[in-house]
Formats: sequence, structure tokens, C-alpha cells
Amino acid sequence: MARLPAPLALLLLAACQAPAPEPESTAVAEPVVETMWEATSSDGVPIAYEAEGSGETAVVLIHGWACDRTYWRHQIEPLLESYQVVTVDLAGHGSSGVERADWTMPAFGEDIKAVVEELGLGRVVLVGHSMGGPAALEAARLLGDRVLGVVAVDALHDVGSRPDPDQWASRMEAYETDFAGSCGQFVRSMFLDTADPEIVESTAMDMCGAPPEVATALMGQFGAYDQAAILGAVEVPVRAINSVVYPTNLEGNRAVAADFDVEVYEGVGHFPMLVIPEELNEMLLEVLAELTAEPA
Repeated sequence: MARLPAPLALLLLAACQAPAPEPESTAVAEPVVETMWEATSSDGVPIAYEAEGSGETAVVLIHGWACDRTYWRHQIEPLLESYQVVTVDLAGHGSSGVERADWTMPAFGEDIKAVVEELGLGRVVLVGHSMGGPAALEAARLLGDRVLGVVAVDALHDVGSRPDPDQWASRMEAYETDFAGSCGQFVRSMFLDTADPEIVESTAMDMCGAPPEVATALMGQFGAYDQAAILGAVEVPVRAINSVVYPTNLEGNRAVAADFDVEVYEGVGHFPMLVIPEELNEMLLEVLAELTAEPA
């Protein structure tokens, strides 16, 4: 989630040096293309996003807890062949604002809605990884007929389950006491032993560099969040692409939302977009083709 600082040292060095004059050139300098914009969420927080392509349907990619829009970097180019692609930094993440009173899933739904409305998108599929899954459902509830479907990536495994209150209280105490240590242990545990160590460590370093007050507040509200209620409130198809490591309760989820289905991937933990991007892209494109197909 770390923001890249402006290369100030390089700029100062260039300004202090006096290069020898060069022959005049008639070449026209390439324009600088700005790809990041901001929308304003319902509570006034600026929400950073990027948008590429011009397909009839937009795919909005939503990151998980303590991540940012760059976690979808391997998915953008393959999706652009058929869709407009939008990546969002939810409030408190990446380049978006951090001044928010209540860190909740409904507030994240408002963030996504603000971006969709800013771009004037009429046909969207919302794709959310981990925490981004329920955030996508919250946005789908707000956006109504604009949404063709929701795709959860390693999320919505068992919407009827709730964590044990005592265990959750213990976890929260650990995060409040030692955020970096608890976060690092948590992130690394979501990778399998076969994952590339460089991906594991860079992900842990990035996620655990999140603002502790934001990440901890979000972690705290997960324990009471009712995923079943929001899944049941959304009247669009919901598809999950989930790891077999965390079993999906297909029948339990379908009892809440009949138009729910799941595809599974094997041998990988919680971050398929980083560890097996090509395989995830194939699965994602198949699901998107189903959700965006015109009725027969």
C-alpha cells in the first residue's frame, strides 16, 4: 500500500547540473499521460482510481484488506481486450484519503459507487478480492441495474459463518499491541509453502506498511459483519473464484442467494492474482463472459 514518493533527489540533481548545449530538434515531446484520477465518496473522502480501455462493459477491480489497486496489475492487460478496466483504491488504501470516521463495508460500497458514477458507467461487473468481495456486494446494492454481476476472488467462502467472539477479541488485542508483527504473521500464513518467497515477503512488507489505525479498525469490524445479509440483498449473479485451501460452502451460500456459484483453483493460497496470474486470468475471463453474455 506504500505510496511512491516523487523522485525529488533526481530532480534536484538534474537542476544543479549544466549539460552542454545540444543541437535543436524538431521532434515533438511525447505527452505525459495521467492515468490516475479521483472521485469523491459520500463522506467527502477522495478515492483514487485508474481507468483504461473503452469496452461496452467495465470491469471494476477491488482490492482486499491492506492492499491497493496495484495488486491487480497482472489482470489489466488481458481484460482490456474485451472490457474497460477500472482499478480502485478504497479509502485508507493506496493513494486514497484516510480521513474517515467509520471504517465499514457500506462505506467502501460508497467509494466504489462514487467511481462508477464519476465515470458514468452503465454496465459494470464488480470483481473483489478478499475484503473486496463484500465491498463489491455493498456497491452492487447501491448501483442497482448498472451491475451485471459480482465476482468474488477468494472471498464469500461461507457467508453464514461467524468467528468465535473470544478468539476474535484475542486477535484484535494482538493487532492493537503489535500491528506489524501480527500483520506479518497473518499475511505470510495466507501463502502456501510453494509460493515464491519474494512474492510472499514483498506482499507482507507492503500490506503491513498500511496505516495501523485504519487496518486495525477494519479488522475489528469484520467480526460482526453480516455477509449473509448483504449477499441476500443483492439481486445479481454472484460468482466466486476460490482456493480449495479455504472450502466454499456452496449449498449454504445458495440458500442465501440462489444465483451463486463457485470455481476453484488448487495449489495456491489467498493471492492467485500474484502467484498464478495467468490461470486466474483464464478463469476470470470465463466468468466475465458468462455474466456479460446477452440473453438467448
